Amino acid sequence: MEVGIDSFASVGTSENGETADATQSVAELLERIEQADRSGLDIFGIGEHHRHEFLDSANAVILAAAAARTERIRLTSAVTVLSAADPVRVFQQFATLDLISKGRAEMVVGRGSFTEAFPLFGFSLGDYDEIFAEKLELLLKIRDNETVDWSGKFRPALENQAIYPRPLQKPFPIWIGVGGTPQSFRRAGMLGLPLVVAIIGGETHRFRSLVDLYRDAGARAGYAPETLKVSLHSIGYVADTTEQAVEEFFPGYAETFTKIGRERGWPPVTRADFDAQRGSTGALLVGSPEEVAEKIRRHSESLGGISRVTFQMDNAQMNHAQLMRSIELIGMQMSPLLNN
Repeated sequence: MEVGIDSFASVGTSENGETADATQSVAELLERIEQADRSGLDIFGIGEHHRHEFLDSANAVILAAAAARTERIRLTSAVTVLSAADPVRVFQQFATLDLISKGRAEMVVGRGSFTEAFPLFGFSLGDYDEIFAEKLELLLKIRDNETVDWSGKFRPALENQAIYPRPLQKPFPIWIGVGGTPQSFRRAGMLGLPLVVAIIGGETHRFRSLVDLYRDAGARAGYAPETLKVSLHSIGYVADTTEQAVEEFFPGYAETFTKIGRERGWPPVTRADFDAQRGSTGALLVGSPEEVAEKIRRHSESLGGISRVTFQMDNAQMNHAQLMRSIELIGMQMSPLLNN
């Protein structure tokens, strides 16, 4: 199983709890990607948001900087908000990243869990699903064809238009990121694209019916089972002991998700909520290397097998030293335990 890290390029905090500036936060993020590379992790993803607390609005730029400082780790978006982007420019950016990284780039496309990109770029939330489907169709056509003829509703038509540069990898890896919408799982299967399931709360095994829907749709469309890969994106944090992981992770996690909850109508996060999510079937991957490796095995079994798992830990206001140590533990201790 591949193991990696996803980051939203959060504005960091220092060891004394003070907020870092944006320059320092980006520099530390690049150090963490280098740490992931040294620690043997397989993948590092950068999200896309357009909010003051995140610095990932131009994720391809961050990934390109990381490509020049790493040797083996694969680099991906997590996710690219395709609905609010131009598929031509997105493809050009990630094709360029693939050339810079010598074939280590990927892309995860989705609609995003926040909606600020829609008004920012002049799109209507009323077109939420239709616009994504159309732009995904165009992106895949560009990936598979150097010269494109295409017309749609949300973008000017392309007539015998050549699109460059072309990536080193053929075909270029494109995954679909999904939440809990059955149509999204079905669409990914019908297209034969690998799937990233973002499970940030609840019980992971409850997504089994949706993963089965994806695999069934893929099989009906004629795709071999080995092409229908499933990746799990989870909130998590690994420390030397479970007690340390809980003590360090909970305060920032509770503050962050209570704040998001005020925007979405959720109740404040309590310690009881957190402990339930850390339980044997809960979504959070917080604990020691041994405990988290065993929990990922259970999650994989409950979902019928997963090929990749990524940790999202920087929205809990951890400082740089804590994140560096956690990445080291995930790569050097947890991943070998998981794959033995």
